[in-house]
Amino acid sequence: MVRPHRVEYEGAYYHVMNRGRGRQNIYHDAKYFEAFEGCLEQAHRRFGLEVHAYCLMNNHYHLLVRTPRGNLSRAMRHVNGVYTQYYNRHKKTDGTLFRGRYKAINIEASSYLLEVSRYIHRNPVETKKPIVSRLEDYKWSSYPCYRNKNKSPDWLYKESVFSELGSGQPTAAYGRFVEHGVDDETEKFYEKNHWPAVRGSKRFIDKAHLHSVNNGREVPRDKPVKEIVEVIEAVVHRTGLSEQEIFKSSRGKGNKNITRWMAMKLCQDYTGLSLKELASEFKVGSYSTVSATVGRFNRLVVSDKSTAELYDRICKDLSG
Repeated sequence: MVRPHRVEYEGAYYHVMNRGRGRQNIYHDAKYFEAFEGCLEQAHRRFGLEVHAYCLMNNHYHLLVRTPRGNLSRAMRHVNGVYTQYYNRHKKTDGTLFRGRYKAINIEASSYLLEVSRYIHRNPVETKKPIVSRLEDYKWSSYPCYRNKNKSPDWLYKESVFSELGSGQPTAAYGRFVEHGVDDETEKFYEKNHWPAVRGSKRFIDKAHLHSVNNGREVPRDKPVKEIVEVIEAVVHRTGLSEQEIFKSSRGKGNKNITRWMAMKLCQDYTGLSLKELASEFKVGSYSTVSATVGRFNRLVVSDKSTAELYDRICKDLSG
């Protein structure tokens, strides 16, 4: 069967969904939910992914996202891939975690942003047996942030949804809107077995399909945003290590130059250099070494809070 075309373009909004293979649970306790949220934060830092709403259920997730750089495939490959690595390591399993490719519906924001965010946020009470009695009590959703019960992370964007309300008190107005329940049109749309790739007016659908990416065709790589010297200077500033120490390879079993690992990842994130080019810059024998090193750092960021906080500070420096 031919895979459906991907619709990817700068500034697009999507409802993204995926579930565990065979409907198995993909989150088991708080550390798993938190690890997935960490992957969303990484995707925001690395790919500019904007998360406008999310809800993580035991065996599936829903995301409402925007892609300023038109790179949904790359961002979601990172989220699903890094989380799968985390899951397999902690459950001592291997292989695929999700049932397949994520499902993404490109939505016309002016018509459906509010409705889709409500559909996502109401997941915990729309099950056969509601998980909570009050939606703001469900911790693994962005809804408590929308209701100001929890502090919003800097990778959560509420303003676009709030702007659709036309109210001077968006927090209260949005609460009333969500508590009202899913509208009939949205409920019927999600009852279908096969959802279209685009949801919107005919004009919006026609325009969106002009951006379709055929199966097997690569999405253009993000434009470089920083020179490698700028990235290394940012790492030096925050860590106190010298440039020479960062570029020096640590050999021997058990030797870990975590700052060097982080520098490789940041250079991959912000310079647009290929793995081969990075291998040359860091004086390693193969591009696969860079890939493996970045993979080790990705796993470390998920499990080590202090490393994650340092990485986040440097990302903010580079993004500022």
